[in-house]
Formats: sequence, structure tokens, C-alpha cells
Amino acid sequence: MTAAEDVTIEDERELVTFRVGDQDFCIDIIHVREIRGWTPATVLPHAPDYVLGVINLRGAIVPIVDLARRLGLPKTDLGDRHVIVIAVVAEQTVGFLVDAVADIIGVAPKLIQPTPDITAQTTRMFIQGVIALEQRMLRLIDISAVLPPLVKEASA
Repeated sequence: MTAAEDVTIEDERELVTFRVGDQDFCIDIIHVREIRGWTPATVLPHAPDYVLGVINLRGAIVPIVDLARRLGLPKTDLGDRHVIVIAVVAEQTVGFLVDAVADIIGVAPKLIQPTPDITAQTTRMFIQGVIALEQRMLRLIDISAVLPPLVKEASA
């Protein structure tokens, strides 16, 4: 029996995978409320450059974070093909702008490797680990660390 066969379905973490720029990322599915097409956001004055603004989601005002900018990647050139991943973090609903959602996968926790120590502190703050799959590397995002400080304070 291989290490992969030794894992039961109950041991797996379900992750939603998506692309930002030319990078593959994922977050735990328990945080994902819904996935929706791009909706223009209403800009908020003095918001950080990675906060695109807010949208009205069935009566709730939801901030939209450009995940590329927040992770230090080039700013997203917005278009109809982009997707907003609506997530709930510490009772705060927030949307993350991504290029495309790929799929939902099950991963054994032991397959999640720690973020290398040689990376920048900011990288280790946002990335919980790295998962090596057949043809790609996924970075597991700590979405609570990605939230802007003011959004986290507003939910307290």
C-alpha cells in the first residue's frame, strides 16, 4: 500500500483551486460561500490599492480584494472572464478576485509541505504550505492573513 492509498477520504482536506496570473493557489473549501462572475465594484476612497471596492451581494456589502495585488503579483487587468470567490473569514464576508477557478480537490494533510524558510516573511505570512501535484504546484493561502487590516478590525 502506498502512502496515498493509506489516506482515507475523511482524512482529506477539500480545497478550491484557482489561478491568479500564471500561478496556482488554493483555499480550504470550508471558507468558500460561493463563486460568481466578475461584477464591477464601487470604489472606496483611501482603501488600500489591493481593495477594488465593494459589491452588493443580496443586500450585504462585500469588499473585493484583488488577490494578485495583495500577494505582490502584477495588478489584474479586469475583464468578464474573471471570477470572485466569496469567502467567509472570522464572520467577515469578503470577495477575492481571481483569474479562474479550476476545480475542487481532496488532499491528504501530509501532502501539504511547509513554506520554505528561504522565502520572504510576507510569503510565509500569506502561504500556509505548498502542495506538489502531478504537473503543478499549489500554494495554500491563509485567507485570514490576506484580509486588509481595516476589514479585520471591522469584524471584531
